[in-house]
Amino acid sequence: MSTPTKYQRIAFVAGPSAEAQQALAQLVKAYGNHPSDQADVIVALGGDGLMLQTLHAHMRAGIPIYGMHRGTVGFLMNEFSATGLIERLEAAKLTVINPLLMRATDIDGKVHIHHAINEVALFRQTHQAARLRILVDERERMAELAADGVLVATPAGSTAYNLSVQGPIIPINAALLALTPISAFRPRRWRGALLPNTAFVVIEVLESEKRPVAAVADHDEARDVQRVEIIADKTIAIRMLFDPGHSLEERILSEQFGY
Repeated sequence: MSTPTKYQRIAFVAGPSAEAQQALAQLVKAYGNHPSDQADVIVALGGDGLMLQTLHAHMRAGIPIYGMHRGTVGFLMNEFSATGLIERLEAAKLTVINPLLMRATDIDGKVHIHHAINEVALFRQTHQAARLRILVDERERMAELAADGVLVATPAGSTAYNLSVQGPIIPINAALLALTPISAFRPRRWRGALLPNTAFVVIEVLESEKRPVAAVADHDEARDVQRVEIIADKTIAIRMLFDPGHSLEERILSEQFGY
């Protein structure tokens, strides 16, 4: 008698590309397709953009999500195969991540609340550099940063935009966040900081009307912000599945050695 699989009911989601849609048709024919609220696992077919959308959509569901690369960038995805999916799911390793919670208040007093899996970033909206005050755990750490912006990244997001602005790569299981400036003008040599993932980060926008700033949590944007509060939301545990030997932890480690 065969052992029952813990992933008997699979929900598939796919990106709009022909490649992703073809993969969807193949897999649905072979394994069926259950509604996500009745599934044991969600399989996402596409690139990292689709994976982030899927993670956001099912953030509070507690359902593990397994991605297969049928898109452009596939850092968060496993390699695609139309066969052996059940066996791969059974052998997959679980990675749990906590998203960031952003609470941004704009110049009109409106509050915008969003979650970010990769990063919360603040950007200047005009030709003028942003002037920002940074507090960590209610203590002022930088009275003024003049820059194009600043971001707070999770370990999962440390290899994304954070890396492109010379921020540090953080191992996925490290209890850290990256605080990284974007094109810092003053202080000129500041490269950012590593913070404990319990840190409560507040970024205040100085001269917010003269030098407007937008805040973005992954893909959710608030414009003309005056104050942005950021903290890891430990009430949400996002469960991701990766093939053995190709875990997110291994990929992040490999990035530090340039491959």
